[in-house]
Amino acid sequence: MTELKVIDLEQKALALLQADADKIFKLIDVQMENLTMPQCPLYEEVLDTQMFGLSREVEYAVRLGLIEEEIGREIMGSLERKLADLHEMFNNK
Repeated sequence: MTELKVIDLEQKALALLQADADKIFKLIDVQMENLTMPQCPLYEEVLDTQMFGLSREVEYAVRLGLIEEEIGREIMGSLERKLADLHEMFNNK
């Protein structure tokens, strides 16, 4: 495969992962705006499923060499921090 095609695939992989992460960010933002209880079983199940799915996508992209492991950690870390912010907001409510 040519170097240009590899770079294109890397960019596409990163864009797709970021788009999926953005969907989870929006889910967390909605909860933050409404200060909906984060311990709601349905909310937790949806969020856990989304986070798990994204973590598997990230791991797969890293294993394929499409993204660096550090980038994957940054994507997941930013979501985990956002989720921690939600829990903190709710607990301070």
